[in-house]
Formats: sequence, C-alpha cells, structure tokens
Amino acid sequence: MPALLCLLASCGSAYRSLQRTEGNADCIAPFRPRFDSTVLYNTQVDVLKHHFSGLLLFKPMDNGSMRVVFLTETGIKFFDFEFGKDGRFTKHYVLPKMDKKAVVKTLRKDLGMILMRQDTATATFFTDGRYRYTAYPLQKGDIYYITTMDCRELVRVENGGRKPVVEVFMTNYKNGLPDSILVQHKKVKFNISSQRVYK
Repeated sequence: MPALLCLLASCGSAYRSLQRTEGNADCIAPFRPRFDSTVLYNTQVDVLKHHFSGLLLFKPMDNGSMRVVFLTETGIKFFDFEFGKDGRFTKHYVLPKMDKKAVVKTLRKDLGMILMRQDTATATFFTDGRYRYTAYPLQKGDIYYITTMDCRELVRVENGGRKPVVEVFMTNYKNGLPDSILVQHKKVKFNISSQRVYK
C-alpha cells in the first residue's frame, strides 16, 4: 500500500497545493532586468553533449524591442533573436546545427522568462503559505515568478505544468540587473550559466 500511495503522489501536480490569493503584478516589477543600454554576460551553455561558451548580449532597440545575441568572443554568432514590445518574436539568425524548432522554442521561452515581458493583465496569484507565486499562462503550462511573501526577494522563476520543467535563478541585483543568471532544465541536460561583464 505505501508503494501505491507513493506512486500516486508522484503523479500529482507540484502546484496543486497552491492557494489562490489577491495580488498585483507590480510586486515583481523590481526584478524585471532594466536593460537601458547594451549589457554583456559571460555565458556557458551545456546542451546534451555539447558545450558552448561566449557572450550573451542584451541590446534594447529604439522601437522598444530587445535583441538577444549569443556569440563567441571572436564574434561568431550562435543566435540572434528579437523580442518585440508587442510580444512578437523574430529569429534573425541561428547557427545551422542549432537551428532546430525545439531548440529555438526552448530558447525563446527561457529568454522570455528572464526578460519578464509578459502581459501583466494575464497574471494570477497564488501562495503556498511561504512564498508568493505570480503566474503567467503559456500555451503549455505556466511561468511562475516566486518571491518571498513581502516581495522583497525573487526566489526563482519556474516553468511547469504538473511539475517544474525549467528553473531560472537571477541573483545579486545591482542597479536593476542581476549579476548572475542560471537556467536549469529538469528533464534534459540543457543549462545556461551567465555572469555579468562590467566594462
């Protein structure tokens, strides 16, 4: 019987115990990275058996969109994406061996979690008694921005349906930007680790 209960419990949703609560999306606004000018991060990407290292560049454009480019220190591009102010996504370039639909979709979602450009009108709010969850719906699952109850600390960002699939940690904020960004996928080896470069 205990084995059966354990099996049943493992099939449950990790978010089932969350309680709906009142909230305001402005709570997480201080954690939205303020890329007012071009910002660089030293970045390591591990995908399955492949390892890439280079610079992750965030560049705000005059039209309100954000260009996100990952390139080697010698200037060879891995990818170049644009996140529009209106939610539009443009793939300007992807290295041919990386140019797979699933890879681009995953990078778009992961980078979108970092940029925090979701429509605040779609936010819903939950709590587990310890943390506050600001949730935004995706076509599949939700993005959860998890903070302390007083909203003074961003604990982590999660993407999940029944269980967390991706976790993002943005830490050591200085002047509106995190010094460190870590993206960890749960089901497959796909990790991104970035440290801010100071000019």
